[in-house]
Formats: sequence, structure tokens, C-alpha cells
Amino acid sequence: MSTHTQILYQVVFSTKYRKPTLRKEDRPQLFKLIWGLMKNKRCHLYRINGVEDHIHIVFALHPSVALASLVKDIKLSATAYIKKTGIFPDFGGWQEGYGAFTYAVKAKSNLIRYVMNQEEHHRKKSSLTEYISLLEANQVEYDKQFLE
Repeated sequence: MSTHTQILYQVVFSTKYRKPTLRKEDRPQLFKLIWGLMKNKRCHLYRINGVEDHIHIVFALHPSVALASLVKDIKLSATAYIKKTGIFPDFGGWQEGYGAFTYAVKAKSNLIRYVMNQEEHHRKKSSLTEYISLLEANQVEYDKQFLE
């Protein structure tokens, strides 16, 4: 029998100390790098976007790939790329950890639209407030001292 999965993930991670270093004009280069990495790992990327201090990635994880390994590889590759190219001069690294949330496939369109509209969304809500909302909506226990 073959392996069949249908798990839609949203992963969110921030720059170190949520420092706003990911300039809008250079983010597409970073997103293209992440897309290529995910493609090489046989994951299906539906949408990637973010703002100055964090990134959202919506994707289907290939069954042979561990989520923690994927996120680690994304962060390491992105950091190496940023340092090599100098596209984000003030970038100081990624915050430890990440948020990972699963969704029903029927939520895919709304989730993609939500991630597409990050710029507009963050005119009204800070990234920390957004992240806490995600944790609470998904009933994830957290200690606020580790979110700053």
C-alpha cells in the first residue's frame, strides 16, 4: 500500500528579537530560496509571505520529511543566503523555535488569502499579537516570557 496524507501546515517564525530587518523589496528573493528548498524536499508550497519581522509558510509536508528538520533547514539555508548576499544588512538571525499549525483542507483558500494579505493585516495587529492569537485559536499552551 502507498502512503497517502493530506495535512495542511502553517509555519510561522520570527527574526531574532522580532527585529524588523526583512525589507519588503528583497523578501521575494528569500521566499524563492525557501520555495526551492521545499521543492527539493518534495513538500508542496501553497504560499509564503511575511513582513519585516516574521514569515508565514503554508504547505503540505512530504511524509518522509520531519517538520522540525524542515524548519531547521529553512532557517539555516535562509541565514546562509542572507549572509552570503547581504540582502538584509541588519539581519541578526532567527528567533529560536517556531509555530506550526495544521488545518483542514477546506480551510486552504482562506489560509492562503490570510498569508497573502500580511502587509494589510499588520497595519492593525502586531506580529506578537497575531502569534498569540494563532496559539490561542489552536489551543496551544504557551509561556509569554518565551514569546518576546
